[in-house]
Amino acid sequence: MQILAINTTARNACITGDLATADRLLTQEINTDSNDYNSYANRSFVMARKADWDRALDDALKSIKIQPSLMGCISKGIALCGKRQFQDAMKAFDLAFMFVDADLNKTRLLLLIKAIALFNANQHEEAILRVQELATTHPNANTLACNIVEAYLHVQVGMNALDDARHNEAAGHFTAAVNTIDFTSVSAIHSKYDIFVVIFGWDLKSLWLTAHQNWCRSLFLAGRLAEALKSYKHMMDESDKATKASCLDWSAAFKQDYSALHAAKGDDALAAGNYDKAIELYSAAIDLDLATDVVFANRSKARSGKMLWDDALLDAQMVIKLTPSSYVGYQLEHAALHGAQRYDEAIDAFQTMLSKLENAPDTETTKLHQQYVNPSEAERAIQETIKAQLDDAPHRLLNTFTGRLCNREVHIDAFKTSTEYKELLSSTLVHVDLRMERIQDVVETYFRYVMLSHRWEGKEPLLHDIQGKVVYDLDPVGGIAKLQSFCATARDMGYRWTWIDTCCIDQTNNVEVQQSVNSMFIWYRHSALTIIYLSDVPPSSQPGALASSIWNTRGWTVQEFLAPKFVLFYQKDWSLYLDDRSPNHKDSLAIMQEMGDATGIDAQALVTFRPGMQHAREKLQWVSARVTTWQEDIAYSLFGIFGVNLPVIYGEKKQKALGRLLQEVIAQSGDISALDWVGQSSEFNSCLPADITSYKAPPYTPPSRSEDEIQTSISSLRHVMAVDFVLKIYSLLDNLNAPRFGNCRLHLPCIAFRVTAVKRSRAQDQEIYEVKADGLHDLLITTEDKLIQFSSPRPTMQTLFLVRPWNRYLDLPDFVESSGLVELPDVADDTQSEEDYWSAPESPLLGFFEMGLGEYMVILHLTATTIQGSMAL
Repeated sequence: MQILAINTTARNACITGDLATADRLLTQEINTDSNDYNSYANRSFVMARKADWDRALDDALKSIKIQPSLMGCISKGIALCGKRQFQDAMKAFDLAFMFVDADLNKTRLLLLIKAIALFNANQHEEAILRVQELATTHPNANTLACNIVEAYLHVQVGMNALDDARHNEAAGHFTAAVNTIDFTSVSAIHSKYDIFVVIFGWDLKSLWLTAHQNWCRSLFLAGRLAEALKSYKHMMDESDKATKASCLDWSAAFKQDYSALHAAKGDDALAAGNYDKAIELYSAAIDLDLATDVVFANRSKARSGKMLWDDALLDAQMVIKLTPSSYVGYQLEHAALHGAQRYDEAIDAFQTMLSKLENAPDTETTKLHQQYVNPSEAERAIQETIKAQLDDAPHRLLNTFTGRLCNREVHIDAFKTSTEYKELLSSTLVHVDLRMERIQDVVETYFRYVMLSHRWEGKEPLLHDIQGKVVYDLDPVGGIAKLQSFCATARDMGYRWTWIDTCCIDQTNNVEVQQSVNSMFIWYRHSALTIIYLSDVPPSSQPGALASSIWNTRGWTVQEFLAPKFVLFYQKDWSLYLDDRSPNHKDSLAIMQEMGDATGIDAQALVTFRPGMQHAREKLQWVSARVTTWQEDIAYSLFGIFGVNLPVIYGEKKQKALGRLLQEVIAQSGDISALDWVGQSSEFNSCLPADITSYKAPPYTPPSRSEDEIQTSISSLRHVMAVDFVLKIYSLLDNLNAPRFGNCRLHLPCIAFRVTAVKRSRAQDQEIYEVKADGLHDLLITTEDKLIQFSSPRPTMQTLFLVRPWNRYLDLPDFVESSGLVELPDVADDTQSEEDYWSAPESPLLGFFEMGLGEYMVILHLTATTIQGSMAL
């Protein structure tokens, strides 16, 4: 629509913004024709664009004076608005309507110019409202002009708001501008509505691009980053090639700023552990195609933090692509592959990373190699931990998952090919301290095993019956069914390895049998769990069934219960005894009470037993009623309980096996309580019993005495012998060595009392002898042996002694001070004569006595006032 009457040259000067040329050309026209009202109106527009409102109004008035016209009134209205004389300006615009000739388009154009004039006079809200009302008055009419004006006005207000850092307000105006025009109308705007360019100096060519660029920028500055990215993408999608080419610099700068801000915010989110936010921010930066390897690296870390391993791997590979010589990408690749449980690939990536560090051009990066562990170092540390773990484990174990028997080599190989091993190796590489505690935890968890305690019944499967076979595939009869149920029970609890004495020991290999017997206590001790199978206890049994089980009569089951820290009792149908579902039946008061009543073992020993020589007599009594299939096993089953390691010699018979054990206990501990027994003496040594049953009788317990009784007894001895002699006796006792065995002979520190008279009297089938001895009250001794009777007036050729073994662990009286003891001969010399100790008549002898096969001794339990004795042969 052409309503401007202006020559082309002046128009072009106005369009290009060359207002000086336009002013000169229009002035020339006025000078040529002083009545040219159009030239005055046009020059008024030029003066208005220069903000020279007085000259603009003067030219407008001259135009109207020569001849009132549409352009004259418009120029007057614009000039008055510039001078902020709004009422007069509105009157001028109202008069302009007289010249539109009822042309709707001219009317709409006039209204738009009027609104623009108000806008230029800083009446922004009113101006925009007028334009919006105009667009809605005739909705079916062409609203392009309204849209152009509204968009331009919003852009101007938005620019002002942007300059004042009112970013959200600016974003609102730019959004409104963008929503009123589309890219398809850009080409028609400038040529069709150049009146706005001429009169107001608008740049309609760049309106669409300006609106969109500032829309992106305002949203970005307002921190509405997602919307900013969306607006940018919208602009680029709508733009043609020429438009995109014209804003390359702006686009690059926007993306750079946007990416940098997102990356910085992403770093903050990553540091705070807000991985979702970090991923969102890094992704936004990457979407602009300006992301660096650092952004990809950080997004990989964030994705790893969310366990999005495949996505993290893609980012790591992008880092490698962008910076192939750097170690960072391979470090991230290792982390992602490790998280994805692709451990072999993870270890390869880690080795490549180490190679990159070693070959780095700068020393600082090369030093980073020291923060990591070489795979060979990690493998060696794991191997050493495995060795330490398996030192206390059986050499053969059943794999509950595969059902196959494995030796030590297969056992270790299974671990090295397992996911657990690869995960451990991969995770260990990234810690310079090798993380030994975790290595130990993983190794211990993998190699933990379950032991079975049971009684042999019928045909049990031996090593050759299952070797190379799958246990679960065998015919479930007899011992095979028990074996299958045992393995399945352990497997269902999460245990990979099990051991049972029937088929996990090569019974034909004497060396292996000996090693197994000596190691069995340790194996049970270090088991993760010991399952005790009571084959004769039916389901849903009541309390007491455990005590009456045959399992409680077997010799080996004592150590099999005492050694483990965790045990579970199972009934015949492999249900838990008493339906007790606690993880450890040693914590069950009811079951432990029943075990204590059945075995005679005190509650503390049942739960927290420690092997050793202490309380030897009590331990021997625990097994005194037990039986074993092989007679030697009654002794061998005690090796672990006493903590001794002795040769296993099946065929030596029980007397020798028990004798060797007892002599080791006495020799190592000095505890002579094992000599307190009742029964047949052993052919191995007459001081020792022939059978474990000799310990069934409770051990001798001296009667308790009151303080007054003790003092009275001491007083009665005060004048019997000299103090110096008493001190010598105590000094001698204090220096006696421990008992020892040599060539089956017992070297025993003793107090010997010479027998002065023996008189026989019969009672039923036993021989009872009245015995008198120096330093002792008269005694009655019961024995099956026949002693020669004699008395002091009629001495015999045979010399008899009553011998009291000295317990070196008894405390000497407080009055014996080391500083007051007299030096005595070395009583450790077995060759010393009787005279070396015999200082006065009717006094006891102190020293070592050797007792072997065929010899006998009288063991006396002496107290201050009473003397009791029992003959052991």
